[in-house]
Amino acid sequence: MHLTPAEILPQDPAPTSLVGRVWMGGDQPGPRPFVLRDGMMIDLSKLAPTTSALFDLPEVAASVSAHQGEALGTLEEALGEGRLLAPCDLQAIKASGVTFAGSLLERVLEERARGEPERATEVRQRLREALPANLAELQPGSAQAQEARHMLEEAGLWSQYLEVGIGPDAEIFTKAQPMSAVGCGAAIGVRRGSQWSSSEPEVVLAVASNGRVVGASLGNDMSLRDLEGRSALLLTRAKDNNASCAIGPMVRLFDGEFSLDDVRRADVRLHIRGPDGFEEAGASRMTEISRDPLDLVAATIGRDHQYPDGMVLFLGTMYVPGSDRNGPGSGFTHRPGDIVSVSSPRLGALVNEVADADQAPPWDYGVRALAASLAARGLL
Repeated sequence: MHLTPAEILPQDPAPTSLVGRVWMGGDQPGPRPFVLRDGMMIDLSKLAPTTSALFDLPEVAASVSAHQGEALGTLEEALGEGRLLAPCDLQAIKASGVTFAGSLLERVLEERARGEPERATEVRQRLREALPANLAELQPGSAQAQEARHMLEEAGLWSQYLEVGIGPDAEIFTKAQPMSAVGCGAAIGVRRGSQWSSSEPEVVLAVASNGRVVGASLGNDMSLRDLEGRSALLLTRAKDNNASCAIGPMVRLFDGEFSLDDVRRADVRLHIRGPDGFEEAGASRMTEISRDPLDLVAATIGRDHQYPDGMVLFLGTMYVPGSDRNGPGSGFTHRPGDIVSVSSPRLGALVNEVADADQAPPWDYGVRALAASLAARGLL
């Protein structure tokens, strides 16, 4: 897949603090954190050897702006050679689920359809008729949400997904292991045998170890809906496999030009183009999220649970592709060769090609390999 900087960079002309990671070969191979300046990747290793350490700096954007590092080549070269990595390394990779009314409907649908995509159309229509019309307006944990709960219980439609969608507690889970996420331009994996898989386009927050949000990126939380629909206890199998998590193209740091309020106003688009001519597009509007991003951060990290290397947090999606791909009533599922783009004007575009998970490049570079690389470069 050939990508150019123009296809993946933010569209706004304002100066941006874009930091990422790139694989460098040579005598001391390994990943390097960088800041993008005029198309050139500037090494941040001597400021912070990892993005985990970088995001823990007191004034991240100012420190990055002032740093003078070695040029690592152009972004265009890195894209052309497939060397752009996910912009996180040692951070925990966490995700929040059922944070939009649209995704709430889809999760209940998976449960009711028992993971069978051919039942999706029938179940979706029944749920739309039965669920409260103001579902998207309900504040999770509120008295109104409790009233809706009682109504649904009486109708025999209560669900574990409705519990986390409108109940007091958010769903937070571990999406993938640190350093397992793939970057822009890489293959994204679907477990072989799944008949109902889907990309989930999301904003991903970069969070320091003290819980401070320092920037944002884009993510594709690939999900196997048939497995999760069979049982919520299969969540890990449905969410975490080789190359199932893509983040990128870079983290845009919060500075005078970009803030958390821009995240709250963001539209996140998903576009899928298949080798069979199939095409679908849709969007999630962050203004419709049921829990504020800071509430989701607080539900993940705090006095009850710490992440000493920081974390990245997927915020959830309201859009899940639903077009019938294999005939009427079949629903959507990915095929190898699908090109998936998750984009937002102020964050750029994360583009990946779908592959069977066992055919995607294996994850073989972990924390020990990174530590050895940093030690060889005198950075530990």
